[in-house]
Amino acid sequence: MYYYRRVPRPPLDVFVASIWLFRDGPRPHSLERILPTGAAHQCINTAGTILAGVQSRHQIIDTSEQEYVAGVAFRAGRTTAFVRVPAYKTRDADIPLESLWGRQRTNDLREQLLERSDPDVQLDAIEAALEEMLQPAGLHPAVGSALTTFHRSPLVANIGAVTDAIGMSAKRFIERFKAQVGVSPKRYCRIRRFQQAVARAHRGRPVDWAQVALDCGYYDQSHFIHEFRAFSGLTPTAYQASRTPFQNHVKFLQSGEAAV
Repeated sequence: MYYYRRVPRPPLDVFVASIWLFRDGPRPHSLERILPTGAAHQCINTAGTILAGVQSRHQIIDTSEQEYVAGVAFRAGRTTAFVRVPAYKTRDADIPLESLWGRQRTNDLREQLLERSDPDVQLDAIEAALEEMLQPAGLHPAVGSALTTFHRSPLVANIGAVTDAIGMSAKRFIERFKAQVGVSPKRYCRIRRFQQAVARAHRGRPVDWAQVALDCGYYDQSHFIHEFRAFSGLTPTAYQASRTPFQNHVKFLQSGEAAV
């Protein structure tokens, strides 16, 4: 197995968190859960090329299609710089990239990745395609300010403080936020708080779940477990038992499969 990742060069780094390559052999489990992160991504594999919009819940993927894959992890709210579609219209959807970028451009990128073997050259091809499609679209100031606040402290209670600070009505702010980020401010905060908890659970060491609940801003441990299950379909302890080397990929075990 190898995983090769880098942050793209400016100006792409404003819009894209990372570009990456992954190659692996057959895995003992046939399915995996992919956990929501609050941002969209682009995936290029043996089955095709898609834009996966921001997830509001976990989804299931077939690991047999992930043995040779490349991808783009967008920053929250930044997909509209590459596709002229409001982010909420791509939420929880896997959209063929050819319907957004055109068949020729999409096929050219895929062929370049398949024909080349050097990881840096392959990632250069992804960067070139992104640069060709880039039409810089700035975040609305209110959305940019909110994302900064929510990333630092993803508490739902901060939403009112943000709207007060920017002088925008709650309704208008939510509309703007959903158009650029894809989910409501409240759900985005819940996802980011969930991700803080996932990071703690992924370490593999014994965890004081009550302390995690407190540190991440949940009312209590019951609220924490309820929220964790809502986004992952698992309890925190079940997540630990089924985790993989990648924080947001979790084994989805079917009857007859072992948690190895």
